[in-house]
Amino acid sequence: MEQYLVTGMTCAACSNRVEKAVSAVPGVASCSVSLLTNSMGVEGTADPAAVIAAVEAAGYGAAVKGAEKQTAASAEAAEDALRDRETPKLKRRLLASIGFLVVLMYFSMGHMMWGFPLPAFFADNHVAMGLVQLLLAAIVMVINQRFFISGFKSLWHRAPNMDTLVALGSAASFVWSVYALFMMSAAVQRGDHGAVMEYMDEFYFESAAMILTLITVGKMLEARSKGRTTDALKGLLRLTPKTANVLRDGAERSVPVEQVRIGDEFVVRPGESIPVDGVVVSGSSAVDESALTGESVPVDKAEGDSVSAATVNRSGFLTCRATRVGEDTTLSQIIKMVSDAAATKAPIAKIADKVSGVFVPVVISIALVTLIVWLLLGRPFAFALARGISVLVISCPCALGLATPVAIMVGNGMGAKNGILFKTAVSLEETGKAQIIALDKTGTITEGTPQVTDILPAEGVTEEELLREAYALEQKSEHPLARAVVTLAEGRGLPCDAVTDFEALPGNGLTAQREGRTLTGGSMKYIGGRFPLPDALRARAEALAEQGKTPLLFARDGQVLGVIAVADVIKPDSPEAIAALHAMGIRVVMLTGDNARTARAIGAQAGVDDVVAGVLPDGKEGVIRRLKELGKVIMVGDGINDAPALTRADIGVAIGAGTDVAIDAADVVLMKSRLTDVAAAVRLSRATLRNIHQNLFWAFFYNVICIPVAAGVFVKLGLTLNPMLGAAAMSLSSVCVVTNALWLNLLRVHDSRRDKPGKIIEETTFRQAVEEIQNSFKEDTNMTKIVKIDGMSCGHCEARVKKALEALAGVEKAEPSHEKKNAVLTLSAAVDEAAVKAAVTDAGYDFLGME
Repeated sequence: MEQYLVTGMTCAACSNRVEKAVSAVPGVASCSVSLLTNSMGVEGTADPAAVIAAVEAAGYGAAVKGAEKQTAASAEAAEDALRDRETPKLKRRLLASIGFLVVLMYFSMGHMMWGFPLPAFFADNHVAMGLVQLLLAAIVMVINQRFFISGFKSLWHRAPNMDTLVALGSAASFVWSVYALFMMSAAVQRGDHGAVMEYMDEFYFESAAMILTLITVGKMLEARSKGRTTDALKGLLRLTPKTANVLRDGAERSVPVEQVRIGDEFVVRPGESIPVDGVVVSGSSAVDESALTGESVPVDKAEGDSVSAATVNRSGFLTCRATRVGEDTTLSQIIKMVSDAAATKAPIAKIADKVSGVFVPVVISIALVTLIVWLLLGRPFAFALARGISVLVISCPCALGLATPVAIMVGNGMGAKNGILFKTAVSLEETGKAQIIALDKTGTITEGTPQVTDILPAEGVTEEELLREAYALEQKSEHPLARAVVTLAEGRGLPCDAVTDFEALPGNGLTAQREGRTLTGGSMKYIGGRFPLPDALRARAEALAEQGKTPLLFARDGQVLGVIAVADVIKPDSPEAIAALHAMGIRVVMLTGDNARTARAIGAQAGVDDVVAGVLPDGKEGVIRRLKELGKVIMVGDGINDAPALTRADIGVAIGAGTDVAIDAADVVLMKSRLTDVAAAVRLSRATLRNIHQNLFWAFFYNVICIPVAAGVFVKLGLTLNPMLGAAAMSLSSVCVVTNALWLNLLRVHDSRRDKPGKIIEETTFRQAVEEIQNSFKEDTNMTKIVKIDGMSCGHCEARVKKALEALAGVEKAEPSHEKKNAVLTLSAAVDEAAVKAAVTDAGYDFLGME
């Protein structure tokens, strides 16, 4: 998306005209204009010069935003672009206008309404009084000449805007007053005192000046509020570090952050910000990542851990190597996402855009009709003109144009503060409409790495003894389950006993010698088939398997020592997050490649509505397609294999710790990798959409009610509005819309106490649909996979590999070929690639991949 700065826009009609003009340029695929940030996003192949020419032909100015390399210099430029320059200018205009308006009101109304004294010269000189009012009103009009320049320029281009309404209203008041002044002068010359007083009552000089002053008050308050809506984005830009302490030629040098290159090593002392994304080469520390994730608790970092730009080193001395610099850093990507989202439009904004496109011409027509009707009804021209002017100045297209973008900007800012990044305005609007959320199991509901959950020593064996023997045996294995046992033992500080004659046996077994004694480990099926297994221990192992855990059994010299259960445990916040989604009326389904028994056990722990088990990576996209037949679907995942499903879903949500591919495919990114943030994203989306509805209601309601009142429809009921009150009401309408949007800043995105269910899918319908999806996978279970293997040289090797692979759960048949250097697997259920690799490696051969 190419972004442009647009100048000269003052209301929704302006942004609508720019959008239409640019959309007509050949090569433009889509265009969205933001009145809030005075920016425009254009997608397509159009030449920037042609886009700028189209904007200028429409009567506005445009320039391409600088290349967004998020270095310190460009961050300062970007922040400067967001700086509120309008409020100081409007404040100066307002103060000057008020100064002359007070004097004008003193002369025009003070002496008549409140008996304020006047200089003797003006006592009976009504013409002089009129000339003073003309002069003071003209000064106020010159001070606020921008309304007239913009308004009549837009009218010349046949695209009238809000300034056109203000300029026409003020000019009509002034011109009629000048006419009345000339007529009064003629009456003075004739000596017609009655006519003099009659024409003096038709002076609207104070209305002409008051309209401009009150609109300027509204514009200033509006500009000030609009400036606050971009505070979150400006806060992110301020985080960008300015310098880095780089190690070059063995010496430490302080250089501007834009000069840091990938591969450079840099040091970070306690209290300093990390300049670019990198990996820790040496040292350890606690790093405050709250600026990016919203998480207040510092994260421990050691050698090999990644660090991000703009996070703060709190304790130790770190030496890091740069991995991503400039626009590629995490901070720069966040800034780009928030900025791009501000440059896009939510679908609901199109309603306001359509109305804004015809609003001003319709209002001018209503004002003319009002004038003509009152004249036909026999009312004086001054009365009819006052009604027409009131219609012009009370109508407010600004409130319509601001209703959506201000809420979107504040919502995006709130999301960024809490580590929830919406890539577009569409994703912010649509997330809250979700009826089904599909969660990938591994890494989303669960931690993603196996951990020891239970240790069950046999009778006469201590827990430490069992774990120590298992540690000695598993230390040489590369299997992920073995890593879990080793990690626990190391965490408890157990000594690592040396073993000899280590061998991985076909059928998920290990054996080794330690101090002359034989250690054996493996699955319950393997150990139970070789050694006597106590009934009580077997029952407990089977119970663990029913819970979705993998029981590993260990024996010494043929005597079973006990069971160590390993599982990919669910994250602590997963049940809480899923319960919060249920409270919002959202159905939650878990997708996993595990067998049905394991899947249902984990699903029950997490509290999901249903599970779809045995789903291979390429099958997730099909599940999402089927679920979309029931309602709007959010897919939450973190891996490369989740990308197609993330794209297929109505909204794809990527866990921040996931792969870059998943993050690129997603519409929403969760920086904290916490499932409760999914509920927070839905909550924030719903609050933003609710705020937009309130703003649109107020904008439409205001115009529907106030225009008839201003036109004099309710005169017989005593309801009328003079032009000055109309201008005040117009100013307040925009201020109310922007102020209402700022209330979003008070939203607590993790507070579920006010959650209300949306449109709920009936439980029976949902379960039937999920069951049909599950059955479709069962019907297509006999799938094949080809495993590439190196090292087989004869039929004996083939037999060894065959036995190892067929021992895996889900493998119906394995057909190895040493000539083709592969094995064809017939599967009855999904099989984890890591398990296949471990089986091949433990059998003594090289695993080259699986397809």
